[in-house]
Amino acid sequence: MRKIIHIDMDAFYASVEQRDHPRYRSKPVAVGATPNQRGVVCAASYEARTFGIHSAMSSKIAIQRCPHLIFVPPRFDVYRSISQQIRAIFEQHTDLVEPVALDEAYLDVTENKLGLPYATTIARAIRASIFKETGLTASAGISFNKFLAKMASGLNKPNGLTVILPEQAETFVESLPIEKFHGIGKVSATKMHELNVHTGADLKQRSEPELVQHFGKVGHYYFKIARAQDDRRVEANRVRKSVGAETSYAQDLSDQAVMLHELETIAETVYQRLKRHQTGGRTITLKIKFANYQQITRSRTVISEIREVGTIVALAQALFEAVNLEGRNVRLLGISLSNLGGEEQSFRASHLESSIQLVLF
Repeated sequence: MRKIIHIDMDAFYASVEQRDHPRYRSKPVAVGATPNQRGVVCAASYEARTFGIHSAMSSKIAIQRCPHLIFVPPRFDVYRSISQQIRAIFEQHTDLVEPVALDEAYLDVTENKLGLPYATTIARAIRASIFKETGLTASAGISFNKFLAKMASGLNKPNGLTVILPEQAETFVESLPIEKFHGIGKVSATKMHELNVHTGADLKQRSEPELVQHFGKVGHYYFKIARAQDDRRVEANRVRKSVGAETSYAQDLSDQAVMLHELETIAETVYQRLKRHQTGGRTITLKIKFANYQQITRSRTVISEIREVGTIVALAQALFEAVNLEGRNVRLLGISLSNLGGEEQSFRASHLESSIQLVLF
Protein backbone atom coordinates (compact mmCIF):
# COMPACT_ATOMS: atom_id res chain seq x y z
CA MET A 1 0.00 0.00 0.00
CA ARG A 2 1.37 3.36 -1.05
CA LYS A 3 1.98 6.38 1.19
CA ILE A 4 0.93 9.55 -0.60
CA ILE A 5 1.22 13.10 0.70
CA HIS A 6 -0.52 16.08 -0.89
CA ILE A 7 1.02 19.42 0.10
CA ASP A 8 -1.08 22.52 -0.53
CA MET A 9 0.28 25.95 0.36
CA ASP A 10 -2.19 28.12 2.28
CA ALA A 11 -3.51 31.02 0.16
CA PHE A 12 -0.07 30.97 -1.46
CA TYR A 13 0.09 34.17 -3.53
CA ALA A 14 -1.82 36.22 -0.95
CA SER A 15 0.28 34.82 1.91
CA VAL A 16 3.48 35.78 0.10
CA GLU A 17 2.22 39.34 -0.26
CA GLN A 18 1.25 39.50 3.41
CA ARG A 19 4.65 38.11 4.37
CA ASP A 20 6.53 40.66 2.28
CA HIS A 21 4.28 43.63 3.12
CA PRO A 22 3.46 43.84 6.83
CA ARG A 23 0.76 46.46 6.18
CA TYR A 24 -1.31 43.75 4.44
CA ARG A 25 -1.27 41.34 7.37
CA SER A 26 -4.60 40.48 8.99
CA LYS A 27 -6.37 42.37 6.20
CA PRO A 28 -8.45 41.13 3.26
CA VAL A 29 -6.08 40.89 0.30
CA ALA A 30 -6.76 39.83 -3.28
CA VAL A 31 -3.93 39.15 -5.69
CA GLY A 32 -5.06 39.96 -9.19
CA ALA A 33 -6.52 42.62 -11.41
CA THR A 34 -8.25 45.65 -9.92
CA PRO A 35 -11.98 46.12 -10.67
CA ASN A 36 -11.29 48.79 -13.29
CA GLN A 37 -9.09 46.30 -15.17
CA ARG A 38 -12.05 43.99 -15.64
CA GLY A 39 -9.98 41.01 -14.50
CA VAL A 40 -10.28 38.30 -11.88
CA VAL A 41 -8.98 37.43 -8.45
CA CYS A 42 -5.99 35.13 -8.69
CA ALA A 43 -5.79 34.38 -4.95
CA ALA A 44 -7.52 35.62 -1.82
CA SER A 45 -6.22 35.82 1.74
CA TYR A 46 -8.17 34.01 4.43
CA GLU A 47 -9.40 37.37 5.69
CA ALA A 48 -10.87 38.03 2.23
CA ARG A 49 -12.40 34.57 2.06
CA THR A 50 -14.63 35.37 5.01
CA PHE A 51 -16.44 37.71 2.62
CA GLY A 52 -16.96 34.90 0.11
CA ILE A 53 -14.11 35.99 -2.14
CA HIS A 54 -12.25 33.26 -3.99
CA SER A 55 -9.92 32.70 -6.94
CA ALA A 56 -11.36 33.19 -10.44
CA MET A 57 -14.03 35.55 -9.07
CA SER A 58 -14.55 38.77 -10.99
CA SER A 59 -12.65 41.60 -9.29
CA LYS A 60 -15.74 43.74 -9.70
CA ILE A 61 -17.85 41.27 -7.70
CA ALA A 62 -15.07 40.90 -5.13
CA ILE A 63 -14.97 44.63 -4.35
CA GLN A 64 -18.77 44.66 -4.03
CA ARG A 65 -18.55 41.93 -1.38
CA CYS A 66 -15.70 43.64 0.46
CA PRO A 67 -15.37 47.38 -0.25
CA HIS A 68 -12.13 47.62 1.76
CA LEU A 69 -10.51 44.74 -0.15
CA ILE A 70 -6.85 45.41 -0.95
CA PHE A 71 -5.87 44.51 -4.52
CA VAL A 72 -2.23 43.57 -5.09
CA PRO A 73 -0.69 42.92 -8.54
CA PRO A 74 0.77 39.41 -8.87
CA ARG A 75 4.55 38.84 -8.80
CA PHE A 76 4.89 35.50 -10.53
CA ASP A 77 8.68 35.62 -10.58
CA VAL A 78 8.63 35.74 -6.77
CA TYR A 79 6.06 32.93 -6.52
CA ARG A 80 8.10 30.73 -8.87
CA SER A 81 11.27 31.33 -6.86
CA ILE A 82 9.53 30.31 -3.62
CA SER A 83 8.02 27.30 -5.39
CA GLN A 84 11.53 26.19 -6.29
CA GLN A 85 12.57 26.46 -2.63
CA ILE A 86 9.63 24.30 -1.64
CA ARG A 87 10.37 21.79 -4.39
CA ALA A 88 13.92 21.42 -3.04
CA ILE A 89 12.46 20.59 0.38
CA PHE A 90 10.28 17.89 -1.17
CA GLU A 91 13.27 16.37 -2.91
CA GLN A 92 15.11 15.98 0.38
CA HIS A 93 12.60 13.21 1.06
CA THR A 94 11.67 11.71 -2.31
CA ASP A 95 12.23 12.10 -6.04
CA LEU A 96 8.63 11.08 -6.71
CA VAL A 97 7.22 14.61 -6.68
CA GLU A 98 4.37 15.58 -8.99
CA PRO A 99 3.79 19.33 -9.05
CA VAL A 100 0.22 20.32 -9.81
CA ALA A 101 0.79 24.09 -9.69
CA LEU A 102 3.22 26.47 -8.06
CA ASP A 103 1.48 25.93 -4.74
CA GLU A 104 0.71 22.23 -4.55
CA ALA A 105 2.21 18.82 -5.25
CA TYR A 106 1.82 15.11 -4.64
CA LEU A 107 4.64 13.11 -3.07
CA ASP A 108 5.00 9.34 -2.97
CA VAL A 109 6.97 8.58 0.21
CA THR A 110 6.38 4.83 0.29
CA GLU A 111 10.13 4.57 -0.05
CA ASN A 112 11.81 7.77 1.08
CA LYS A 113 15.37 9.01 1.22
CA LEU A 114 15.55 9.27 5.01
CA GLY A 115 14.01 5.87 5.58
CA LEU A 116 11.25 7.26 7.79
CA PRO A 117 8.52 4.70 8.47
CA TYR A 118 5.56 7.07 8.77
CA ALA A 119 4.24 9.46 6.13
CA THR A 120 2.88 11.64 8.92
CA THR A 121 6.40 12.18 10.25
CA ILE A 122 7.58 13.19 6.78
CA ALA A 123 4.65 15.58 6.25
CA ARG A 124 5.33 17.28 9.58
CA ALA A 125 9.01 17.65 8.71
CA ILE A 126 8.19 19.12 5.30
CA ARG A 127 5.72 21.63 6.73
CA ALA A 128 8.23 22.68 9.40
CA SER A 129 10.97 23.14 6.80
CA ILE A 130 8.68 25.18 4.54
CA PHE A 131 7.80 27.50 7.41
CA LYS A 132 11.42 27.82 8.53
CA GLU A 133 12.75 28.61 5.05
CA THR A 134 9.89 30.68 3.63
CA GLY A 135 7.82 31.89 6.58
CA LEU A 136 4.74 30.38 4.91
CA THR A 137 2.37 27.68 6.10
CA ALA A 138 1.25 24.59 4.19
CA SER A 139 -1.49 22.05 4.73
CA ALA A 140 -0.91 18.35 4.18
CA GLY A 141 -3.17 15.43 3.37
CA ILE A 142 -1.95 11.87 3.81
CA SER A 143 -3.50 8.66 2.55
CA PHE A 144 -2.89 5.63 0.35
CA ASN A 145 -3.95 7.23 -2.95
CA LYS A 146 -3.89 10.63 -4.64
CA PHE A 147 -7.62 11.31 -4.49
CA LEU A 148 -7.83 10.79 -0.75
CA ALA A 149 -4.60 12.70 -0.06
CA LYS A 150 -5.96 15.65 -2.04
CA MET A 151 -9.27 15.57 -0.19
CA ALA A 152 -7.48 15.31 3.16
CA SER A 153 -5.26 18.36 2.57
CA GLY A 154 -8.29 20.61 2.28
CA LEU A 155 -10.07 19.46 5.43
CA ASN A 156 -8.21 21.49 8.06
CA LYS A 157 -6.89 24.54 6.28
CA PRO A 158 -4.95 26.61 6.97
CA ASN A 159 -1.84 25.02 8.47
CA GLY A 160 -3.51 21.64 8.92
CA LEU A 161 -2.49 18.01 8.66
CA THR A 162 -5.07 15.29 8.04
CA VAL A 163 -4.68 11.54 7.62
CA ILE A 164 -7.27 9.26 6.01
CA LEU A 165 -6.48 5.68 6.97
CA PRO A 166 -7.53 2.71 4.80
CA GLU A 167 -10.21 1.65 7.28
CA GLN A 168 -11.67 5.18 7.23
CA ALA A 169 -11.67 5.70 3.48
CA GLU A 170 -15.04 4.37 2.34
CA THR A 171 -16.96 5.91 5.22
CA PHE A 172 -15.27 9.25 4.57
CA VAL A 173 -16.14 9.21 0.87
CA GLU A 174 -19.73 8.12 1.49
CA SER A 175 -20.35 11.08 3.79
CA LEU A 176 -18.80 13.64 1.43
CA PRO A 177 -21.11 16.11 -0.39
CA ILE A 178 -20.75 15.62 -4.11
CA GLU A 179 -19.62 19.25 -4.54
CA LYS A 180 -16.57 18.53 -2.40
CA PHE A 181 -15.23 15.75 -4.61
CA HIS A 182 -11.97 16.62 -6.35
CA GLY A 183 -12.60 16.09 -10.05
CA ILE A 184 -16.32 16.88 -9.97
CA GLY A 185 -16.92 20.41 -11.19
CA LYS A 186 -19.99 22.64 -10.95
CA VAL A 187 -21.56 21.39 -14.18
CA SER A 188 -21.15 17.72 -13.25
CA ALA A 189 -22.37 18.38 -9.70
CA THR A 190 -25.50 20.05 -11.03
CA LYS A 191 -26.15 17.12 -13.33
CA MET A 192 -25.65 14.71 -10.43
CA HIS A 193 -28.19 16.62 -8.36
CA GLU A 194 -30.64 16.20 -11.22
CA LEU A 195 -29.96 12.45 -10.98
CA ASN A 196 -30.60 12.62 -7.21
CA VAL A 197 -26.91 12.10 -6.41
CA HIS A 198 -25.96 14.37 -3.51
CA THR A 199 -23.33 12.45 -1.53
CA GLY A 200 -20.63 9.88 -2.03
CA ALA A 201 -23.06 7.26 -0.76
CA ASP A 202 -25.52 8.23 -3.51
CA LEU A 203 -22.77 8.09 -6.12
CA LYS A 204 -21.73 4.65 -4.91
CA GLN A 205 -25.20 3.33 -5.67
CA ARG A 206 -24.77 4.09 -9.38
CA SER A 207 -23.33 1.44 -11.67
CA GLU A 208 -20.27 2.09 -13.80
CA PRO A 209 -22.19 1.76 -17.12
CA GLU A 210 -24.78 4.23 -15.82
CA LEU A 211 -22.14 6.80 -14.87
CA VAL A 212 -20.40 6.41 -18.24
CA GLN A 213 -23.75 6.86 -19.98
CA HIS A 214 -24.36 10.16 -18.21
CA PHE A 215 -20.82 11.54 -17.96
CA GLY A 216 -18.75 9.85 -20.65
CA LYS A 217 -15.29 8.43 -19.95
CA VAL A 218 -14.92 10.34 -16.69
CA GLY A 219 -17.72 8.12 -15.38
CA HIS A 220 -15.11 5.37 -14.89
CA TYR A 221 -13.22 7.72 -12.57
CA TYR A 222 -16.38 8.66 -10.66
CA PHE A 223 -17.18 4.97 -10.14
CA LYS A 224 -13.76 4.38 -8.59
CA ILE A 225 -13.55 7.40 -6.31
CA ALA A 226 -17.01 6.65 -4.93
CA ARG A 227 -15.32 3.53 -3.59
CA ALA A 228 -12.20 5.40 -2.41
CA GLN A 229 -10.21 3.84 -5.25
CA ASP A 230 -7.57 5.69 -7.26
CA ASP A 231 -4.77 3.80 -8.98
CA ARG A 232 -3.05 6.83 -10.49
CA ARG A 233 0.65 6.96 -9.68
CA VAL A 234 2.60 10.01 -8.60
CA GLU A 235 4.30 11.03 -11.83
CA ALA A 236 7.58 12.86 -11.34
CA ASN A 237 7.39 14.23 -14.88
CA ARG A 238 3.91 15.17 -16.00
CA VAL A 239 3.29 15.62 -19.71
CA ARG A 240 2.38 19.16 -20.69
CA LYS A 241 -0.91 18.99 -22.58
CA SER A 242 -1.08 22.51 -23.97
CA VAL A 243 0.66 25.86 -24.27
CA GLY A 244 -1.34 29.03 -24.49
CA ALA A 245 -2.02 32.60 -23.48
CA GLU A 246 -5.03 34.85 -23.27
CA THR A 247 -5.76 38.48 -22.50
CA SER A 248 -8.73 40.03 -20.69
CA TYR A 249 -9.35 43.63 -21.75
CA ALA A 250 -10.20 46.56 -19.49
CA GLN A 251 -12.43 47.92 -22.23
CA ASP A 252 -14.46 45.66 -24.51
CA LEU A 253 -13.13 45.39 -28.05
CA SER A 254 -15.56 46.31 -30.83
CA ASP A 255 -13.25 46.87 -33.82
CA GLN A 256 -12.38 43.63 -35.64
CA ALA A 257 -9.13 45.10 -36.94
CA VAL A 258 -8.06 45.75 -33.35
CA MET A 259 -9.02 42.19 -32.42
CA LEU A 260 -6.91 40.76 -35.24
CA HIS A 261 -3.97 42.86 -34.06
CA GLU A 262 -4.46 41.62 -30.49
CA LEU A 263 -4.32 38.05 -31.77
CA GLU A 264 -0.88 38.81 -33.21
CA THR A 265 0.31 39.94 -29.76
CA ILE A 266 -1.12 36.85 -28.07
CA ALA A 267 0.37 34.61 -30.77
CA GLU A 268 3.82 36.06 -30.03
CA THR A 269 3.41 35.15 -26.34
CA VAL A 270 2.38 31.60 -27.28
CA TYR A 271 5.37 31.35 -29.61
CA GLN A 272 7.79 32.39 -26.87
CA ARG A 273 6.32 29.75 -24.56
CA LEU A 274 6.66 27.10 -27.25
CA LYS A 275 10.33 28.04 -27.62
CA ARG A 276 10.85 27.86 -23.88
CA HIS A 277 9.46 24.34 -23.76
CA GLN A 278 11.08 23.32 -27.05
CA THR A 279 7.87 21.97 -28.44
CA GLY A 280 5.19 22.48 -31.08
CA GLY A 281 1.54 21.53 -31.42
CA ARG A 282 -0.80 20.25 -34.08
CA THR A 283 -4.08 21.59 -32.70
CA ILE A 284 -4.69 25.32 -32.36
CA THR A 285 -7.64 26.62 -30.38
CA LEU A 286 -9.06 30.13 -30.41
CA LYS A 287 -11.00 31.32 -27.37
CA ILE A 288 -13.37 34.29 -27.42
CA LYS A 289 -15.30 35.64 -24.44
CA PHE A 290 -17.93 38.23 -25.21
CA ALA A 291 -19.01 41.22 -23.12
CA ASN A 292 -21.95 39.21 -21.72
CA TYR A 293 -19.46 36.53 -20.55
CA GLN A 294 -20.61 34.02 -23.17
CA GLN A 295 -17.57 32.04 -24.30
CA ILE A 296 -16.83 30.09 -27.46
CA THR A 297 -13.83 28.14 -28.76
CA ARG A 298 -12.86 27.17 -32.27
CA SER A 299 -10.13 24.62 -33.08
CA ARG A 300 -8.23 23.28 -36.06
CA THR A 301 -5.82 20.36 -36.28
CA VAL A 302 -3.09 20.28 -38.92
CA ILE A 303 -0.70 17.58 -40.12
CA SER A 304 2.61 19.28 -39.29
CA GLU A 305 3.57 20.71 -35.90
CA ILE A 306 2.94 24.43 -35.48
CA ARG A 307 6.17 26.06 -34.31
CA GLU A 308 6.40 29.44 -36.07
CA VAL A 309 4.74 32.63 -34.93
CA GLY A 310 3.53 33.41 -38.44
CA THR A 311 1.69 30.10 -38.61
CA ILE A 312 0.08 30.70 -35.22
CA VAL A 313 -1.07 34.16 -36.32
CA ALA A 314 -2.44 32.95 -39.65
CA LEU A 315 -4.38 30.03 -38.20
CA ALA A 316 -5.73 32.01 -35.24
CA GLN A 317 -6.89 34.85 -37.45
CA ALA A 318 -8.51 32.41 -39.87
CA LEU A 319 -10.44 30.83 -37.01
CA PHE A 320 -11.44 34.28 -35.80
CA GLU A 321 -12.64 35.47 -39.20
CA ALA A 322 -14.88 32.40 -39.48
CA VAL A 323 -16.76 33.47 -36.33
CA ASN A 324 -19.89 35.55 -36.79
CA LEU A 325 -19.54 38.20 -34.09
CA GLU A 326 -23.07 39.48 -34.74
CA GLY A 327 -22.02 42.93 -33.56
CA ARG A 328 -21.02 41.67 -30.12
CA ASN A 329 -18.11 43.19 -28.23
CA VAL A 330 -15.25 41.03 -26.99
CA ARG A 331 -13.74 41.09 -23.48
CA LEU A 332 -11.17 38.26 -23.83
CA LEU A 333 -9.14 36.59 -26.55
CA GLY A 334 -6.94 33.53 -26.20
CA ILE A 335 -4.86 31.11 -28.25
CA SER A 336 -3.60 27.68 -27.21
CA LEU A 337 -1.77 24.81 -28.87
CA SER A 338 -2.31 21.17 -27.92
CA ASN A 339 -1.30 17.76 -29.31
CA LEU A 340 2.20 18.74 -28.35
CA GLY A 341 5.39 17.03 -29.45
CA GLY A 342 9.00 18.12 -29.69
CA GLU A 343 12.03 17.55 -27.57
CA GLU A 344 10.59 18.51 -24.20
CA GLN A 345 7.60 16.40 -23.20
CA SER A 346 7.67 17.15 -19.49
CA PHE A 347 7.87 20.15 -17.22
CA ARG A 348 8.98 20.87 -13.70
CA ALA A 349 7.60 23.13 -11.02
CA SER A 350 9.83 26.00 -12.10
CA HIS A 351 8.02 26.07 -15.46
CA LEU A 352 4.50 25.82 -14.09
CA GLU A 353 2.24 28.75 -14.78
CA SER A 354 -1.10 28.87 -13.03
CA SER A 355 -3.89 28.75 -15.58
CA ILE A 356 -5.56 31.66 -13.81
CA GLN A 357 -2.48 33.78 -14.47
CA LEU A 358 -3.12 33.76 -18.17
CA VAL A 359 -6.48 35.54 -17.85
CA LEU A 360 -5.28 38.40 -15.69
CA PHE A 361 -3.47 40.76 -17.98
